[in-house]
Amino acid sequence: MPVYNVMEEVVLGVLQQYENELHLTCHCDRCKDDIMAIALNQLQPRYIVNDKLSPVIRAEHVADRQGATNILSTVVKAARIVSANPRCENAKKE
Repeated sequence: MPVYNVMEEVVLGVLQQYENELHLTCHCDRCKDDIMAIALNQLQPRYIVNDKLSPVIRAEHVADRQGATNILSTVVKAARIVSANPRCENAKKE
C-alpha cells in the first residue's frame, strides 16, 4: 500500500453523511471534489502506510468530539465556498 491520507476517508464520510443538510447548490462529483480539496487543505493530514490502521484512525476522529466538530465545521465552510462559486459544467449552463 502506498502512503495514504486517512483524512480523505473521514472528510468523504462527513460530506456523504451531511450532504442534505449542507444545502449544496450542486451535487455533482466536481463540486464534491472541490469541497473535499478545500476541506482537506484546512485539516491536519493523517498518513498511513498500513491499511489495517485506517479504521483505527477513523474511529479516533469519531470518538474525539472536538475533532469531529472541527472536521464538520471545516466541511461546512468548504461547502459554502463551493456553493457560492461552483466551477462545474452545471453552473456554466445557467
